[in-house]
Amino acid sequence: MTTAVSTFFTRRCVVAGLTVAAASTAVLPADMARAQTKQTTPDKSLYERLGGVFAIAAVVDYFSDAVVKNPIVGKKSKNPQLRKWHTNNLERLPGLKFMRTLWVCDVAGGPYKFVATRPGATPLGLEEAHRDLRISPAEFDEVAAELGRTLDHFKVPEVEKSEVLEAFAAHKDEVTAGFAKKG
Repeated sequence: MTTAVSTFFTRRCVVAGLTVAAASTAVLPADMARAQTKQTTPDKSLYERLGGVFAIAAVVDYFSDAVVKNPIVGKKSKNPQLRKWHTNNLERLPGLKFMRTLWVCDVAGGPYKFVATRPGATPLGLEEAHRDLRISPAEFDEVAAELGRTLDHFKVPEVEKSEVLEAFAAHKDEVTAGFAKKG
């Protein structure tokens, strides 16, 4: 008997709840549409969707090592400035990985702020950090391709991968400024 009363009461509550929900939908359809949109739209930042600082640091670590080994932009690059950096300055790589991690966290909406070590005309100062390397647009594209391969290695979903690559590509002019000005 207790079960019958309990079941009846539960059904009645459900029916009442559905009635209230249906009435509020009829009265406030715009609010309900916003609520439904909010449920299907990710509220998380790219930073959160990438997994936060530890996941980003792991990707940056792998990516940075891959760039050093890359035949187009690494130790065997035809670009003498890139070749020199990747053979003579590797003691700076841990710091560079740290700075890259901060940069990704910052542009992905995370709580960390990237500040350029050599400020330039742009907010992130990337043109000054890369000017002496004389990175060509094709070399930039190869680094972007290496980043894409790294994101694939970590099985980053397509939406987030696309957002990361778009954020990276947005700085192409800054990074290649030294190539454009070489004489």
